[in-house]
Amino acid sequence: MSTPSPADLDDEVGATPLSIGRRVRNLRTAQGLTVRELGDRIGRAASQVSVIENGHRELKVSELATLAKALGTTVEYLLDPEPPTRRDALEMELAKAMDGPLFASLRLPRLATRRSLPDEAIETVLALHAELVRLHQRRASTPEEARRANTELRQSQRARHNYYAPLEATAARLLAAIDHRGGPLSDSAVSALASHLGFTVHYVHDLPITTRSVTDSKHGRVYLPVRQSRGDRRVALLQALAGHVLEADEPHDYEDLLTQRVEVNYLAGALMMPEASAVRLLSEAKAARLLAVEDLRDAFAVSYEAAAHRFTNLATEHLDLPVHFLKVSASGVLSKAYENDEVRFPQDALGHVEGQRVCRQWSARQVFERDDRYGIYHQYTDKPNGTYWCTSAVQTDAAGDYSVSVGTQYAHSKWFRGRDTTTRRYSSCPDPECCRSPRPELADRWDGHAHPAARINSSLLAATPNGSTTGIDSIAVLEFLDSHAPQEPH
Repeated sequence: MSTPSPADLDDEVGATPLSIGRRVRNLRTAQGLTVRELGDRIGRAASQVSVIENGHRELKVSELATLAKALGTTVEYLLDPEPPTRRDALEMELAKAMDGPLFASLRLPRLATRRSLPDEAIETVLALHAELVRLHQRRASTPEEARRANTELRQSQRARHNYYAPLEATAARLLAAIDHRGGPLSDSAVSALASHLGFTVHYVHDLPITTRSVTDSKHGRVYLPVRQSRGDRRVALLQALAGHVLEADEPHDYEDLLTQRVEVNYLAGALMMPEASAVRLLSEAKAARLLAVEDLRDAFAVSYEAAAHRFTNLATEHLDLPVHFLKVSASGVLSKAYENDEVRFPQDALGHVEGQRVCRQWSARQVFERDDRYGIYHQYTDKPNGTYWCTSAVQTDAAGDYSVSVGTQYAHSKWFRGRDTTTRRYSSCPDPECCRSPRPELADRWDGHAHPAARINSSLLAATPNGSTTGIDSIAVLEFLDSHAPQEPH
Protein backbone atom coordinates (compact mmCIF):
# COMPACT_ATOMS: atom_id res chain seq x y z
CA MET A 1 0.00 0.00 0.00
CA SER A 2 1.39 3.42 -0.95
CA THR A 3 2.08 6.03 1.71
CA PRO A 4 -0.40 8.97 1.55
CA SER A 5 0.85 12.52 1.31
CA PRO A 6 0.95 14.76 4.40
CA ALA A 7 -1.85 16.86 2.93
CA ASP A 8 -4.08 13.79 2.53
CA LEU A 9 -3.35 12.66 6.06
CA ASP A 10 -3.94 16.15 7.40
CA ASP A 11 -7.39 16.18 5.82
CA GLU A 12 -8.19 12.76 7.22
CA VAL A 13 -6.79 12.79 10.73
CA GLY A 14 -5.76 16.35 11.45
CA ALA A 15 -1.96 16.00 11.75
CA THR A 16 -0.14 19.37 11.85
CA PRO A 17 3.56 20.33 11.76
CA LEU A 18 3.32 21.11 15.49
CA SER A 19 1.69 17.78 16.43
CA ILE A 20 4.37 15.96 14.43
CA GLY A 21 7.10 18.04 16.05
CA ARG A 22 5.85 17.28 19.53
CA ARG A 23 5.87 13.54 18.83
CA VAL A 24 9.42 13.80 17.49
CA ARG A 25 10.51 15.69 20.62
CA ASN A 26 8.76 13.23 22.93
CA LEU A 27 10.44 10.23 21.30
CA ARG A 28 13.84 11.94 21.25
CA THR A 29 13.80 12.83 24.95
CA ALA A 30 12.43 9.41 25.90
CA GLN A 31 15.44 7.83 24.19
CA GLY A 32 17.87 10.27 25.85
CA LEU A 33 18.95 11.84 22.55
CA THR A 34 20.09 15.44 22.16
CA VAL A 35 18.92 17.49 19.19
CA ARG A 36 22.46 17.26 17.81
CA GLU A 37 22.45 13.46 18.07
CA LEU A 38 19.08 13.19 16.31
CA GLY A 39 20.33 15.64 13.72
CA ASP A 40 23.34 13.42 13.05
CA ARG A 41 21.05 10.44 12.52
CA ILE A 42 18.93 12.22 9.90
CA GLY A 43 21.71 14.30 8.33
CA ARG A 44 20.44 17.65 9.57
CA ALA A 45 21.83 20.39 11.81
CA ALA A 46 20.63 20.59 15.42
CA SER A 47 18.90 23.90 14.60
CA GLN A 48 16.84 22.13 11.92
CA VAL A 49 15.72 19.52 14.44
CA SER A 50 14.56 22.35 16.74
CA VAL A 51 12.63 23.91 13.86
CA ILE A 52 10.88 20.57 13.25
CA GLU A 53 10.09 20.00 16.93
CA ASN A 54 8.61 23.49 17.26
CA GLY A 55 6.32 22.91 14.27
CA HIS A 56 7.87 25.59 12.08
CA ARG A 57 8.37 23.37 9.06
CA GLU A 58 6.12 21.07 7.04
CA LEU A 59 7.84 17.77 6.31
CA LYS A 60 7.78 15.72 3.13
CA VAL A 61 6.83 12.04 3.28
CA SER A 62 10.46 11.04 2.70
CA GLU A 63 11.58 13.22 5.63
CA LEU A 64 8.91 11.70 7.87
CA ALA A 65 10.13 8.23 6.91
CA THR A 66 13.74 9.19 7.73
CA LEU A 67 12.71 10.57 11.13
CA ALA A 68 10.59 7.52 11.91
CA LYS A 69 13.48 5.19 11.12
CA ALA A 70 15.91 7.25 13.23
CA LEU A 71 13.53 7.15 16.21
CA GLY A 72 12.49 3.52 15.80
CA THR A 73 8.86 4.27 15.08
CA THR A 74 6.47 4.52 12.12
CA VAL A 75 5.24 7.36 9.93
CA GLU A 76 1.72 6.59 11.11
CA TYR A 77 2.78 7.19 14.73
CA LEU A 78 4.31 10.55 13.87
CA LEU A 79 1.13 11.57 12.04
CA ASP A 80 -1.13 10.79 14.99
CA PRO A 81 -2.58 14.24 15.88
CA GLU A 82 -3.09 13.38 19.54
CA PRO A 83 -0.55 15.13 21.83
CA PRO A 84 1.77 12.50 23.37
CA THR A 85 1.57 14.08 26.86
CA ARG A 86 -0.63 16.54 28.76
CA ARG A 87 2.21 19.08 28.70
CA ASP A 88 2.41 18.77 24.90
CA ALA A 89 -1.36 19.31 24.70
CA LEU A 90 -1.05 22.53 26.71
CA GLU A 91 1.87 23.81 24.64
CA MET A 92 0.06 23.03 21.37
CA GLU A 93 -3.07 24.81 22.53
CA LEU A 94 -1.00 27.80 23.64
CA ALA A 95 0.77 27.95 20.26
CA LYS A 96 -2.60 27.85 18.50
CA ALA A 97 -3.88 30.72 20.65
CA MET A 98 -0.74 32.83 20.09
CA ASP A 99 -1.01 32.29 16.32
CA GLY A 100 -4.62 33.47 16.31
CA PRO A 101 -5.97 36.94 15.46
CA LEU A 102 -7.08 37.76 19.03
CA PHE A 103 -3.58 37.33 20.49
CA ALA A 104 -2.11 39.32 17.59
CA SER A 105 -4.54 42.17 18.27
CA LEU A 106 -3.26 42.41 21.88
CA ARG A 107 0.29 43.10 20.66
CA LEU A 108 1.82 41.01 23.43
CA PRO A 109 5.19 39.22 23.14
CA ARG A 110 4.97 35.47 22.57
CA LEU A 111 5.29 33.38 25.70
CA ALA A 112 8.29 31.05 25.47
CA THR A 113 7.32 27.53 26.54
CA ARG A 114 10.49 26.65 28.39
CA ARG A 115 10.61 23.69 30.77
CA SER A 116 10.73 26.16 33.65
CA LEU A 117 7.25 27.45 32.71
CA PRO A 118 4.76 25.63 34.98
CA ASP A 119 1.71 23.89 33.53
CA GLU A 120 -0.44 26.07 35.77
CA ALA A 121 0.92 29.24 34.12
CA ILE A 122 -0.01 27.94 30.66
CA GLU A 123 -3.47 26.96 31.91
CA THR A 124 -3.96 30.47 33.30
CA VAL A 125 -3.00 32.10 29.99
CA LEU A 126 -5.33 29.77 28.08
CA ALA A 127 -8.18 30.49 30.47
CA LEU A 128 -7.69 34.25 30.04
CA HIS A 129 -7.58 33.82 26.26
CA ALA A 130 -10.80 31.77 26.29
CA GLU A 131 -12.52 34.44 28.40
CA LEU A 132 -11.46 37.20 26.00
CA VAL A 133 -12.85 35.18 23.08
CA ARG A 134 -16.10 34.67 25.01
CA LEU A 135 -16.41 38.39 25.75
CA HIS A 136 -15.86 39.27 22.09
CA GLN A 137 -18.51 36.76 21.04
CA ARG A 138 -20.90 37.95 23.75
CA ARG A 139 -20.91 41.39 22.15
CA ALA A 140 -22.19 39.78 18.95
CA SER A 141 -24.92 41.69 17.13
CA THR A 142 -26.42 41.27 13.70
CA PRO A 143 -23.33 42.78 11.98
CA GLU A 144 -21.06 40.46 13.99
CA GLU A 145 -23.14 37.42 13.04
CA ALA A 146 -22.92 38.55 9.43
CA ARG A 147 -19.14 38.77 9.68
CA ARG A 148 -18.92 35.28 11.19
CA ALA A 149 -21.08 33.87 8.40
CA ASN A 150 -18.92 35.68 5.83
CA THR A 151 -15.75 34.24 7.39
CA GLU A 152 -17.11 30.68 7.26
CA LEU A 153 -18.32 31.15 3.69
CA ARG A 154 -14.94 32.52 2.62
CA GLN A 155 -13.24 29.42 4.07
CA SER A 156 -15.63 27.21 2.12
CA GLN A 157 -14.97 29.16 -1.08
CA ARG A 158 -11.22 28.88 -0.57
CA ALA A 159 -11.46 25.10 -0.16
CA ARG A 160 -13.22 24.77 -3.53
CA HIS A 161 -11.19 27.55 -5.26
CA ASN A 162 -14.45 29.52 -5.48
CA TYR A 163 -15.58 27.12 -8.22
CA TYR A 164 -19.03 25.50 -7.95
CA ALA A 165 -19.15 22.60 -10.42
CA PRO A 166 -22.88 21.77 -9.86
CA LEU A 167 -23.84 25.39 -10.60
CA GLU A 168 -21.69 25.39 -13.74
CA ALA A 169 -23.50 22.24 -14.87
CA THR A 170 -26.88 23.84 -14.18
CA ALA A 171 -25.93 26.92 -16.19
CA ALA A 172 -24.75 24.75 -19.10
CA ARG A 173 -28.04 22.82 -19.06
CA LEU A 174 -30.14 26.00 -19.07
CA LEU A 175 -28.09 27.57 -21.87
CA ALA A 176 -28.39 24.41 -23.97
CA ALA A 177 -32.16 24.46 -23.47
CA ILE A 178 -32.40 27.85 -25.26
CA ASP A 179 -29.77 26.83 -27.85
CA HIS A 180 -27.25 29.39 -26.67
CA ARG A 181 -23.98 28.56 -28.41
CA GLY A 182 -21.51 30.70 -26.52
CA GLY A 183 -20.56 34.31 -26.07
CA PRO A 184 -22.48 36.97 -24.15
CA LEU A 185 -26.09 36.41 -23.19
CA SER A 186 -28.29 38.94 -25.01
CA ASP A 187 -31.53 40.46 -23.72
CA SER A 188 -33.48 38.26 -26.09
CA ALA A 189 -31.65 35.16 -24.82
CA VAL A 190 -32.47 36.10 -21.22
CA SER A 191 -36.13 36.54 -22.22
CA ALA A 192 -36.03 33.14 -23.94
CA LEU A 193 -34.66 31.61 -20.76
CA ALA A 194 -37.47 33.17 -18.73
CA SER A 195 -40.01 31.76 -21.19
CA HIS A 196 -38.36 28.33 -21.06
CA LEU A 197 -38.76 28.35 -17.28
CA GLY A 198 -42.42 29.32 -17.62
CA PHE A 199 -42.23 33.03 -16.75
CA THR A 200 -43.29 36.29 -18.32
CA VAL A 201 -41.51 39.52 -17.35
CA HIS A 202 -43.35 42.62 -16.13
CA TYR A 203 -41.80 46.04 -15.40
CA VAL A 204 -43.64 48.02 -12.74
CA HIS A 205 -43.38 51.39 -10.99
CA ASP A 206 -44.48 50.20 -7.56
CA LEU A 207 -42.13 47.33 -6.73
CA PRO A 208 -41.82 47.10 -2.91
CA ILE A 209 -38.88 49.24 -1.80
CA THR A 210 -37.22 46.37 0.11
CA THR A 211 -37.00 44.13 -2.98
CA ARG A 212 -34.93 43.90 -6.17
CA SER A 213 -37.51 41.71 -7.91
CA VAL A 214 -40.63 39.74 -7.02
CA THR A 215 -41.38 36.32 -8.50
CA ASP A 216 -44.96 35.04 -8.71
CA SER A 217 -44.55 31.28 -9.24
CA LYS A 218 -48.32 30.75 -9.09
CA HIS A 219 -48.93 32.79 -12.25
CA GLY A 220 -45.48 32.50 -13.80
CA ARG A 221 -44.53 36.17 -13.51
CA VAL A 222 -41.33 38.04 -12.64
CA TYR A 223 -41.72 41.70 -11.63
CA LEU A 224 -38.84 44.15 -12.06
CA PRO A 225 -38.64 47.90 -11.46
CA VAL A 226 -39.01 50.21 -14.46
CA ARG A 227 -36.21 52.49 -13.29
CA GLN A 228 -33.25 50.28 -14.10
CA SER A 229 -30.51 50.44 -16.67
CA ARG A 230 -30.53 47.90 -19.47
CA GLY A 231 -27.63 45.97 -17.94
CA ASP A 232 -29.19 45.96 -14.47
CA ARG A 233 -32.44 44.58 -15.87
CA ARG A 234 -30.64 41.61 -17.39
CA VAL A 235 -28.79 40.91 -14.13
CA ALA A 236 -31.89 41.32 -11.95
CA LEU A 237 -33.93 39.00 -14.17
CA LEU A 238 -31.21 36.35 -14.24
CA GLN A 239 -30.89 36.52 -10.44
CA ALA A 240 -34.66 36.09 -10.08
CA LEU A 241 -34.62 33.11 -12.46
CA ALA A 242 -31.59 31.63 -10.67
CA GLY A 243 -33.44 31.92 -7.35
CA HIS A 244 -36.35 30.00 -8.86
CA VAL A 245 -34.10 27.28 -10.32
CA LEU A 246 -32.26 26.87 -7.01
CA GLU A 247 -35.52 26.93 -5.04
CA ALA A 248 -34.25 29.72 -2.79
CA ASP A 249 -37.01 30.05 -0.19
CA GLU A 250 -37.07 32.42 2.80
CA PRO A 251 -33.71 31.80 4.59
CA HIS A 252 -33.91 30.81 8.25
CA ASP A 253 -30.76 32.64 9.33
CA TYR A 254 -28.03 34.93 8.01
CA GLU A 255 -25.76 32.05 7.04
CA ASP A 256 -28.55 30.58 4.92
CA LEU A 257 -29.24 34.01 3.40
CA LEU A 258 -25.59 34.49 2.50
CA THR A 259 -25.26 31.02 0.99
CA GLN A 260 -28.38 31.55 -1.12
CA ARG A 261 -27.18 34.93 -2.33
CA VAL A 262 -23.75 33.59 -3.29
CA GLU A 263 -25.23 30.63 -5.18
CA VAL A 264 -27.85 32.77 -6.94
CA ASN A 265 -25.23 35.34 -7.98
CA TYR A 266 -22.85 32.57 -9.06
CA LEU A 267 -25.49 30.94 -11.28
CA ALA A 268 -26.46 34.31 -12.77
CA GLY A 269 -22.78 35.00 -13.49
CA ALA A 270 -22.30 31.56 -15.06
CA LEU A 271 -25.27 32.28 -17.34
CA MET A 272 -24.01 35.74 -18.35
CA MET A 273 -20.44 34.51 -18.87
CA PRO A 274 -20.75 30.85 -19.93
CA GLU A 275 -17.92 28.68 -18.67
CA ALA A 276 -16.79 27.29 -22.05
CA SER A 277 -16.64 30.71 -23.74
CA ALA A 278 -15.07 32.46 -20.75
CA VAL A 279 -12.42 29.77 -20.23
CA ARG A 280 -11.52 29.85 -23.91
CA LEU A 281 -11.04 33.63 -23.78
CA LEU A 282 -9.01 33.46 -20.57
CA SER A 283 -6.86 30.54 -21.73
CA GLU A 284 -5.95 32.35 -24.95
CA ALA A 285 -5.15 35.49 -22.96
CA LYS A 286 -2.94 33.54 -20.56
CA ALA A 287 -1.08 31.94 -23.44
CA ALA A 288 -0.41 35.45 -24.77
CA ARG A 289 0.41 36.69 -21.25
CA LEU A 290 -2.37 39.27 -21.57
CA LEU A 291 -4.89 38.27 -18.89
CA ALA A 292 -7.12 41.22 -17.95
CA VAL A 293 -10.40 41.45 -16.05
CA GLU A 294 -11.58 44.26 -18.35
CA ASP A 295 -11.39 41.95 -21.38
CA LEU A 296 -13.82 39.57 -19.68
CA ARG A 297 -16.02 42.58 -18.89
CA ASP A 298 -16.02 43.83 -22.47
CA ALA A 299 -16.45 40.42 -24.11
CA PHE A 300 -19.61 39.62 -22.15
CA ALA A 301 -21.02 43.14 -21.64
CA VAL A 302 -21.06 42.93 -17.84
CA SER A 303 -19.87 45.18 -15.03
CA TYR A 304 -16.24 45.17 -13.94
CA GLU A 305 -17.27 43.75 -10.54
CA ALA A 306 -19.20 40.88 -12.17
CA ALA A 307 -16.21 40.13 -14.42
CA ALA A 308 -13.85 40.17 -11.42
CA HIS A 309 -16.07 37.73 -9.53
CA ARG A 310 -16.25 35.44 -12.54
CA PHE A 311 -12.49 35.60 -12.97
CA THR A 312 -12.02 34.25 -9.43
CA ASN A 313 -14.47 31.41 -10.23
CA LEU A 314 -12.38 30.22 -13.16
CA ALA A 315 -8.77 31.33 -12.55
CA THR A 316 -7.69 28.58 -10.16
CA GLU A 317 -9.84 25.77 -11.55
CA HIS A 318 -8.92 26.28 -15.21
CA LEU A 319 -5.78 28.46 -15.28
CA ASP A 320 -4.00 27.13 -12.18
CA LEU A 321 -3.69 30.68 -10.80
CA PRO A 322 -4.18 31.50 -7.10
CA VAL A 323 -5.90 34.89 -6.77
CA HIS A 324 -7.56 37.30 -4.38
CA PHE A 325 -10.50 39.68 -4.76
CA LEU A 326 -11.61 42.62 -2.65
CA LYS A 327 -14.25 45.33 -2.79
CA VAL A 328 -13.36 48.47 -0.85
CA SER A 329 -15.23 51.73 -0.25
CA ALA A 330 -13.67 55.11 -0.99
CA SER A 331 -12.98 55.40 2.75
CA GLY A 332 -11.00 52.14 2.65
CA VAL A 333 -13.54 49.84 4.33
CA LEU A 334 -13.55 46.24 3.08
CA SER A 335 -17.01 44.84 2.24
CA LYS A 336 -16.23 41.74 0.14
CA ALA A 337 -13.13 39.57 0.04
CA TYR A 338 -11.87 36.24 -1.26
CA GLU A 339 -8.40 34.72 -1.44
CA ASN A 340 -6.59 31.48 -2.08
CA ASP A 341 -3.16 33.05 -2.68
CA GLU A 342 -2.29 33.56 1.02
CA VAL A 343 -2.72 37.34 0.91
CA ARG A 344 -3.47 38.63 4.42
CA PHE A 345 -6.54 40.82 4.63
CA PRO A 346 -6.99 43.15 7.63
CA GLN A 347 -8.98 41.38 10.34
CA ASP A 348 -10.45 41.97 13.75
CA ALA A 349 -9.63 40.05 16.93
CA LEU A 350 -11.84 37.13 15.86
CA GLY A 351 -10.47 36.88 12.32
CA HIS A 352 -13.31 38.66 10.49
CA VAL A 353 -12.34 40.95 7.59
CA GLU A 354 -15.62 42.63 6.62
CA GLY A 355 -15.75 46.18 7.96
CA GLN A 356 -11.97 46.42 8.40
CA ARG A 357 -9.95 49.23 6.83
CA VAL A 358 -7.50 48.27 4.09
CA CYS A 359 -3.92 49.56 4.13
CA ARG A 360 -3.51 52.93 2.39
CA GLN A 361 -0.61 51.50 0.38
CA TRP A 362 -2.66 48.74 -1.28
CA SER A 363 -3.86 49.27 -4.85
CA ALA A 364 -7.47 49.12 -3.61
CA ARG A 365 -6.83 52.47 -1.87
CA GLN A 366 -4.21 53.95 -4.20
CA VAL A 367 -6.59 53.74 -7.18
CA PHE A 368 -8.63 56.57 -5.61
CA GLU A 369 -5.57 58.83 -5.48
CA ARG A 370 -5.00 58.98 -9.24
CA ASP A 371 -6.14 61.75 -11.56
CA ASP A 372 -7.62 59.12 -13.88
CA ARG A 373 -9.42 57.34 -11.07
CA TYR A 374 -11.86 55.55 -13.40
CA GLY A 375 -9.16 53.88 -15.53
CA ILE A 376 -7.56 50.50 -14.84
CA TYR A 377 -4.76 50.70 -12.27
CA HIS A 378 -1.90 48.24 -11.73
CA GLN A 379 0.49 48.05 -8.79
CA TYR A 380 3.02 45.81 -7.06
CA THR A 381 2.86 45.85 -3.27
CA ASP A 382 5.55 44.48 -0.98
CA LYS A 383 3.67 43.01 1.99
CA PRO A 384 4.94 41.22 5.12
CA ASN A 385 4.38 37.79 3.52
CA GLY A 386 5.57 38.57 -0.01
CA THR A 387 5.06 40.75 -3.08
CA TYR A 388 1.67 40.88 -4.80
CA TRP A 389 0.54 42.32 -8.12
CA CYS A 390 -2.95 43.83 -8.26
CA THR A 391 -5.27 45.40 -10.80
CA SER A 392 -7.95 47.77 -9.51
CA ALA A 393 -10.82 49.81 -10.94
CA VAL A 394 -13.17 52.36 -9.36
CA GLN A 395 -16.90 51.71 -9.75
CA THR A 396 -19.95 53.69 -8.66
CA ASP A 397 -23.33 52.70 -7.27
CA ALA A 398 -26.07 54.37 -5.23
CA ALA A 399 -23.86 54.30 -2.12
CA GLY A 400 -20.96 56.06 -3.85
CA ASP A 401 -17.56 55.08 -5.25
CA TYR A 402 -15.83 51.82 -4.44
CA SER A 403 -12.88 49.90 -5.85
CA VAL A 404 -12.78 46.34 -7.14
CA SER A 405 -9.39 44.64 -7.12
CA VAL A 406 -8.03 41.31 -8.32
CA GLY A 407 -4.50 40.26 -7.44
CA THR A 408 -2.04 37.41 -7.27
CA GLN A 409 1.42 36.54 -6.00
CA TYR A 410 4.38 38.10 -7.81
CA ALA A 411 5.37 34.79 -9.41
CA HIS A 412 2.05 34.66 -11.30
CA SER A 413 1.96 38.30 -12.43
CA LYS A 414 3.78 37.29 -15.63
CA TRP A 415 0.47 36.13 -17.13
CA PHE A 416 -1.28 39.51 -16.81
CA ARG A 417 -1.47 42.66 -18.86
CA GLY A 418 -0.14 45.46 -16.69
CA ARG A 419 2.69 43.39 -15.22
CA ASP A 420 5.14 45.94 -16.62
CA THR A 421 3.94 48.67 -14.27
CA THR A 422 6.69 50.48 -12.40
CA THR A 423 4.33 51.46 -9.58
CA ARG A 424 5.41 49.74 -6.38
CA ARG A 425 4.41 50.35 -2.77
CA TYR A 426 5.47 48.95 0.57
CA SER A 427 2.96 47.88 3.23
CA SER A 428 3.84 46.68 6.73
CA CYS A 429 0.23 46.57 7.98
CA PRO A 430 -1.01 45.60 10.52
CA ASP A 431 1.94 47.49 11.99
CA PRO A 432 0.36 50.81 13.13
CA GLU A 433 3.42 52.67 11.92
CA CYS A 434 2.54 51.75 8.33
CA CYS A 435 -0.53 53.90 7.77
CA ARG A 436 -2.75 53.84 10.85
CA SER A 437 -0.91 56.44 12.88
CA PRO A 438 -0.49 60.07 11.73
CA ARG A 439 3.00 61.51 11.32
CA PRO A 440 4.20 62.77 14.73
CA GLU A 441 4.60 66.37 13.51
CA LEU A 442 1.09 66.30 12.03
CA ALA A 443 -0.39 64.91 15.23
CA ASP A 444 1.41 67.55 17.31
CA ARG A 445 0.34 70.40 15.03
CA TRP A 446 -3.36 69.53 15.30
CA ASP A 447 -3.43 68.14 18.84
CA GLY A 448 -6.64 69.39 20.47
CA HIS A 449 -7.75 71.36 17.39
CA ALA A 450 -9.35 68.70 15.16
CA HIS A 451 -13.08 68.04 15.79
CA PRO A 452 -14.61 66.03 12.92
CA ALA A 453 -18.26 64.89 12.91
CA ALA A 454 -18.73 61.23 11.99
CA ARG A 455 -21.09 60.04 9.29
CA ILE A 456 -22.90 57.15 10.98
CA ASN A 457 -23.48 54.05 8.87
CA SER A 458 -27.19 53.29 9.14
CA SER A 459 -26.47 49.54 9.34
CA LEU A 460 -24.89 50.16 12.74
CA LEU A 461 -28.06 51.64 14.15
CA ALA A 462 -30.64 48.95 13.52
CA ALA A 463 -30.79 45.18 13.26
CA THR A 464 -32.76 43.29 10.63
CA PRO A 465 -36.53 43.72 11.28
CA ASN A 466 -38.11 41.00 13.39
CA GLY A 467 -39.70 38.14 11.48
CA SER A 468 -37.46 38.34 8.41
CA THR A 469 -33.85 37.30 7.90
CA THR A 470 -33.74 39.30 4.67
CA GLY A 471 -35.33 42.50 5.95
CA ILE A 472 -38.00 42.27 3.23
CA ASP A 473 -41.41 43.72 4.14
CA SER A 474 -43.50 40.59 3.49
CA ILE A 475 -46.83 42.40 3.90
CA ALA A 476 -45.89 44.89 1.19
CA VAL A 477 -44.84 42.02 -1.11
CA LEU A 478 -48.12 40.12 -0.65
CA GLU A 479 -50.19 43.26 -1.20
CA PHE A 480 -48.14 44.00 -4.33
CA LEU A 481 -48.71 40.50 -5.73
CA ASP A 482 -52.40 40.68 -4.95
CA SER A 483 -52.78 43.96 -6.81
CA HIS A 484 -50.84 42.78 -9.88
CA ALA A 485 -52.08 39.20 -10.20
CA PRO A 486 -54.17 38.49 -13.31
CA GLN A 487 -57.89 38.21 -12.67
CA GLU A 488 -58.90 34.57 -12.34
CA PRO A 489 -62.25 33.44 -13.73
CA HIS A 490 -64.87 32.73 -11.10
